[in-house]
Amino acid sequence: MTSATIDRARTGEHVRTEFTFVLPRGYMDENGALHREGTMRLATARDEILPQRDPRVRENEAYLTVILLSRVVSRLGSVAQVTPATIEGLFASDLAFLQDLYRRINQEGHTHAAVTCPQCKHEFAIDVAGGDRLGGA
Repeated sequence: MTSATIDRARTGEHVRTEFTFVLPRGYMDENGALHREGTMRLATARDEILPQRDPRVRENEAYLTVILLSRVVSRLGSVAQVTPATIEGLFASDLAFLQDLYRRINQEGHTHAAVTCPQCKHEFAIDVAGGDRLGGA
């Protein structure tokens, strides 16, 4: 046990490694079922390194996103296993959403964004992963 682990244990600090989300549109599977709720875990160094060896990434650098997201999206509705083909089948807005969520949780450590009401100018935070979706979901 490292001293950092011991300090966290003493203070009760919890390291969050999984983040739930709700896709804006949803993944439609081959049976026409829509899957919107999912879970993304924090990426490891291995998650970012191994896709570099994939021939699809070597052929097309943009494919890195597909491989990386298929590794860290641990659940998507009732889809049995999230694969690169699953990520390829997402609507563009959902792919952009997951890319932003990945960046937020792996670089910033949270899923919150500061926003300002255009009418009253009140500033507040929302959970972009879907925890506090405006207008319901």
